[in-house]
Amino acid sequence: MASIAQQPQPTTVERPVTPARSRVWDWLTTIDHKKIGILYGVSAIFFFLVGGFEALLIRAQLIRPLNGIVGPETYNELFTMHGTTMIFLAVMPLSVAFFNYIMPLQIGARDVAFPRLNAFSYWVFLFGGILLNASWFVGGFPGEVPNQGWYGYAPLTELAWNPTRAVDFWVLGLLVLGVSSVAGALNFTVTILNMRAPGVTLMRMPIFTWSTLIVSILIFMAFPAITIALFLLAMDRFVGTGFFEAAAGGDPLLWQHLFWVFGHPEVYILILPAFGVISEIIPTFSRKPLFGYAVMVYAIAAIAFLGFGVWAHHMFTTGLGPTANSVFAASTMLIAIPTGVKIFNWIGTMWLGQLRFTTAMLFAVGLVSQFVIGGLSGVMHAVVPVDTQQNDSYFVVAHFHYVLFGGSIFGLIAAIYYWFPKFTGRMMDERLGKWNFWTTFLGFNMTFFPMHFLGLEGMPRRYYTYAEGSGWAFWNLISTIGAFILGASILLFIYNIARSLQTGERAGANPWDAGTLEWATSSPPSVYNFAVVPTIEHRDPLWAEKYGLEEEEEDLEITIAGKETGHAHVPDENRREQTLMAAVEADTGTADIHMPNPSYYPLIAAIGFTLVAVGLLFENVDIPIGALPVPIITLVGVLILVGGIVGWSLEPPD
Repeated sequence: MASIAQQPQPTTVERPVTPARSRVWDWLTTIDHKKIGILYGVSAIFFFLVGGFEALLIRAQLIRPLNGIVGPETYNELFTMHGTTMIFLAVMPLSVAFFNYIMPLQIGARDVAFPRLNAFSYWVFLFGGILLNASWFVGGFPGEVPNQGWYGYAPLTELAWNPTRAVDFWVLGLLVLGVSSVAGALNFTVTILNMRAPGVTLMRMPIFTWSTLIVSILIFMAFPAITIALFLLAMDRFVGTGFFEAAAGGDPLLWQHLFWVFGHPEVYILILPAFGVISEIIPTFSRKPLFGYAVMVYAIAAIAFLGFGVWAHHMFTTGLGPTANSVFAASTMLIAIPTGVKIFNWIGTMWLGQLRFTTAMLFAVGLVSQFVIGGLSGVMHAVVPVDTQQNDSYFVVAHFHYVLFGGSIFGLIAAIYYWFPKFTGRMMDERLGKWNFWTTFLGFNMTFFPMHFLGLEGMPRRYYTYAEGSGWAFWNLISTIGAFILGASILLFIYNIARSLQTGERAGANPWDAGTLEWATSSPPSVYNFAVVPTIEHRDPLWAEKYGLEEEEEDLEITIAGKETGHAHVPDENRREQTLMAAVEADTGTADIHMPNPSYYPLIAAIGFTLVAVGLLFENVDIPIGALPVPIITLVGVLILVGGIVGWSLEPPD
């Protein structure tokens, strides 16, 4: 009888014989969720390096008073593109990379529900990112670069204040990226709800899969708000409406409401994947099942729900009035409860565990410690007078970097160290990894902790320089030194990846002795993931099979080390054979596994969709259609998009 940990290999796979294709063409036409996950990850890391370089230029400018490395206009462009790039092109897509690669494996699926839509989502993301950053090179360098801040407040984005195409790049780029995000969220939601292996009930799903599902739902609910805001702004700029212009009867605060109805859930779209990651890592390296699994699930759901009721705490200084301020202050304090619950869950998992401080575990514990600091300063900003005092100061910059870098980035780096063996079949260098962690930890805290002091001393954010006698020079010097240490740590991380790809130690299917289902496959997995779709009856099926865990209990206290400390027992071989791998009863020697064939139509459709936006930026020759002049490039883009979708729809399965 085969086991989950030892997947049988089928002797036949239903796939037509095709001529050998170039590796480039293979990647351009792939619809394999694992390859698409890798494409997302590589692209996100590239954009992360771009955003990091922009951040280093910002810090270099502020290293001393009255510095002249960049001027005020370029400085505005740098902090705008840094924020936009890190949020929309680095952290979000890096999370999506893990959603794509790991989630189907964790639920025992052979692929995502809509493989071609998955490929379309990636190509739209890539072209949207290129469109955003192309603004650096339009009309020379630097070109017509967005300079209004990543938040895009009106009226700074209106034509009267920003007459170049800079804001147009930003608006259209984000609209293109939004389509990618919603398409991916739809795919993940349908996959999780409909393609789980037998026995993978909702309350047996790994926490990372739960975070994938809840983040996808957040995207569905949050992105319509920013899409509406961007569409209205595009109408103001291209058609001449006045939705955000007070002189035309519009309301600039309407933008803030629409943006932050998206913007605060976006914080949880960025942080919940990292929470899911460390909820897999900490149990593995504590040798214990996750403490309070059900409570953890409910806490994630509560965070997502409450996240839609706190947006106006970003607007306490806009004059909403005492009633609105009080309500949103209370809701902001309330959301700290489920967040705090998760902290105690992770600590409870580590308590009395047999801890192994691998690099992944170090980054996971680092996330817990750094996020606590960011969370505490966040609760401070729920107090309206405190928020009013610290609004638009460097204290706010410190707060959200402790949440998004100390939280999201620490978690995603931990994920790379943890799942790198699954992606590549090789281990990352642990010695270099520990150096990477400690330099990251040191550089991060040197960079952002002094910003608390700068904010309390009154230094405003987004100022490109400061006077000699301001008293801000010392902490800006320390912060800039820390930023360059942090930059060096990221380069060390990239070096570790490149070196490990070439010479890393070979990894088996489950080098960490983890308990979740993705480790039941080979490393890297076959194109079909599972030769036989497994049947499971435990949240940690590999541990249940290997160590004989009882059915899930909330008071389960067991250390996986071959000795009992709680509810361990001698496994019942008959029961395990019947429940863990019932699917193996089929004759695997004649099993046929059909996987969808590669397709170039998603790439064609993505090119057409992007050209629709590009035409609004670059085309001066219009074709009148009815009463509206339509740019030629836009019209060509529509035709290519329609052709791609039609070909995609009619494409035969083989």
